[in-house]
This record gives sequence, C-alpha cells and structure tokens, in this order.
Amino acid sequence: MVKRVLFCAVALQILILAVASVPAHSQSQDPNKEALKLQLPKPMFIGTPRNIRTLNLEAVTGKPRGPFFVPKGTKLLSAGKPVSSSDMQPVIGELKFITDGEKSGEDGYFVEFGPGKQWVQIDLQNEFSLAAILVWHYHAQARVYRDIVVQVSDDKDFVTSVTTVFNNDHDNTAGLGLGKDKEYIETNEGRLFDSKGIKARYIRLTSGGNTSNDMNHYVEVEVYGAPAK
Repeated sequence: MVKRVLFCAVALQILILAVASVPAHSQSQDPNKEALKLQLPKPMFIGTPRNIRTLNLEAVTGKPRGPFFVPKGTKLLSAGKPVSSSDMQPVIGELKFITDGEKSGEDGYFVEFGPGKQWVQIDLQNEFSLAAILVWHYHAQARVYRDIVVQVSDDKDFVTSVTTVFNNDHDNTAGLGLGKDKEYIETNEGRLFDSKGIKARYIRLTSGGNTSNDMNHYVEVEVYGAPAK
C-alpha cells in the first residue's frame, strides 16, 4: 500500500511538471486560429540600447515577441498596395518602399519624411477584417519614435468611422487624442499591433520624429487579415 501511494505521488508530480512546461498559448490555443507566419529581417544591433531618454518607455526585456495567433485563412493584404502620405515628396526613398516587402534595415530600403507630425496611409482597395498591423520604422539603430498613432477607417480622409488601434502620444502632440500605450524601441522584429478583426479599408500611421533626430521613417508596413464578411 505504501509503495502504491508513493508511486501515485510521483506520477502526480510528473504530471504537474509536464503541464507546467507547456506554454500558456498552447494550452489555450483556439482550434480556429494559427500562429501568424512572419519573415523578419536580420538584426542590425545587439544588446540593450543605452542613453535613450523618454518618460513613457516600456520595459526592455530582450526577449523575442513570441507567437501571435490569428484566424485561419489570414493573409498579407498590403503587399504592393498604394501608399499616400502627408509628405508626398520624401527626403529619401519612395512611398512604394513601404509595401514592397523589403524589410532590411540597410540604406536604400527606408523612406524618410520631414520633421514634425507626418503620416502614411495604405489603401487596401477593399474592406477587410484586419487581424494585425506590423510596422518597421527604422531598425538599423535603436530608436524610439514619438507620438505613434495607428488608425483604420473606411473613409480615406479619416474624418468619420475612425478606429484607433494604437496611440502612445501621451500628451496629445499630434492632436489625435491622449494615448495610453507605451513608447518602444525599434528592433528588427518590428512592432505588431493587434487590430482585433476591425473592418476597414485604409490604414493610417502617424509619427512625430524620434530620439535620434526630428525626421520620420518607414522601412515596411504589413497588414494582415481576411475578406470582411
């Protein structure tokens, strides 16, 4: 009897350890969802960045982002789609770079816009149910971009039917409302914004300079989703 009790206790402990070793996202995985498959560019800097001064910075963990789950059938919608901007004559690069699929952090792969508040806008040319928006501003150097606001709409002028997906403009410098999200350091992973199935045609991304200079930059923007039902 004593041996049987000991055996059961050991078996129970092994079971507890096995369950604990399974990632949380695997335990709660929705059978109707799958991990979003991303192709990331190579890292351009290594280690924890220093001397970046900002009052609203999220904690830097150094850990990879981990999987992000989206409804099955989710596809990249933004590839080759037309891009417009508040600055239609970039200082460096061309607007088409933003949706051309090239995500390298090297020179020749990014667009540079003038200082102050600037925005870029992608026309998906149809309404979609949006699962995720992934943005690379600039990742050859550790930077924090200021006053990032990500919005979606069916109105190309963003006057009506506007939904804000992300806003870290904590003092409303851009005039789009007070943001409660944190600022973050740009890396080769880009920044993924959960758009939670919002239906929209247009994506507009606003920024206001960065911690290295007053200019605004984009390497690539990827929008993922599926046809709106």
